[in-house]
Amino acid sequence: MTDHASVKAALTRQAIETPSWAYGNSGTRFKVFAQPGVPRTTREKLDDAATVHQLTGAAPTVALHIPWDKVDDYTALAKYAEARGLRLGAINANVFQDDDYKLGSVTNPDPGVRRKALAHLLDCVDIMDATGSRDLKLWFSDGTNYPGQDDIRARQDRLAEALHAVYDRLGDDQRMVLEYKLFEPAFYTTDVPDWGTSYAHCLKLGDKARVCVDTGHHAPGTNIEFIVAFLLRENKLGAFDFNSRFYADDDLMVGAADPFQLFRIMYEVRRGGGLDDGSDIAFMLDQCHNIEAKIPAIIRSVMNVQEATAKALLVDRDALAAAQRSGDVLEANAVLMDAYNTDVRPLLAEVREEQGIAPDPVAAYRASGRQERIVAERVGGEQAGWGA
Repeated sequence: MTDHASVKAALTRQAIETPSWAYGNSGTRFKVFAQPGVPRTTREKLDDAATVHQLTGAAPTVALHIPWDKVDDYTALAKYAEARGLRLGAINANVFQDDDYKLGSVTNPDPGVRRKALAHLLDCVDIMDATGSRDLKLWFSDGTNYPGQDDIRARQDRLAEALHAVYDRLGDDQRMVLEYKLFEPAFYTTDVPDWGTSYAHCLKLGDKARVCVDTGHHAPGTNIEFIVAFLLRENKLGAFDFNSRFYADDDLMVGAADPFQLFRIMYEVRRGGGLDDGSDIAFMLDQCHNIEAKIPAIIRSVMNVQEATAKALLVDRDALAAAQRSGDVLEANAVLMDAYNTDVRPLLAEVREEQGIAPDPVAAYRASGRQERIVAERVGGEQAGWGA
């Protein structure tokens, strides 16, 4: 049977990192839709993130993207976050938006471009030193569009060389989390296209290198929970980038396309100890809110992760193990489905009330009047968005 006290304890300590860029304007490759009240500075992004954390009690850290969140004094930025009840989380490097990176960054055939990209990655570690961040998150758009465009094996050599240089620069309490992506913008070969490539590089690098699983970065039909289970078993799962997709890397709200998949993933996280006290798995959102209001969408996303987690925690593992041992296929599936079909919203409302926050964070935000205030206050200046 499930111990509800332990379930509530696990839900109370769960932390979900929100991304600074989700508070800014975003869109598709065709159009970015601006919204009133969007932050104009990194500090205003942190103000919005503080609102999300105050209303959910579950989002104490904010990921930064460099240079989108470039400031003159990162130590001062960390203090600004702390004053708002936050910490600065993963530092995300950007080696995909400069003209020099048209043919790749760290895998570019031009050694000058490779040096430029590596210098940026090392600068990001310097920023981590100033902010107290643990994780450097790396995603490379590097790849090729045409057969014969470049030497596939040589590009892996260049990638390994750059990763080793960054790894050697990390401090004792810092980590590198290497993301992967099936395609886009490279359509013939992508240099880090899947979890196996990321895992192979991280395995050679050492304990401070882990894989980042972006839930939107897989081919249709991929069993993501198998990847999660495997990486947890190997102690190589470092972080999640949570989002949803219907076609490719849509970056829609987590749990929007397939909430059952999110539940299955979170069950494997629980099975592998990723929800235990002291676990170092980073649960991060990586979403772009193109047509929906930013802050309530992020609040809803945090709640979606909490609901999937609560259902995963309610799985009767003893009953599941017994059914699995006896080969009772239907009963084993039924145990999982019983947990998934449980309405966990009252449980989460109870957890929030015990934390001294409103049981319905979205309703609390709407009632707060904050959206109307930021629309009125944030007039003039340049709104934050992709590339800003």
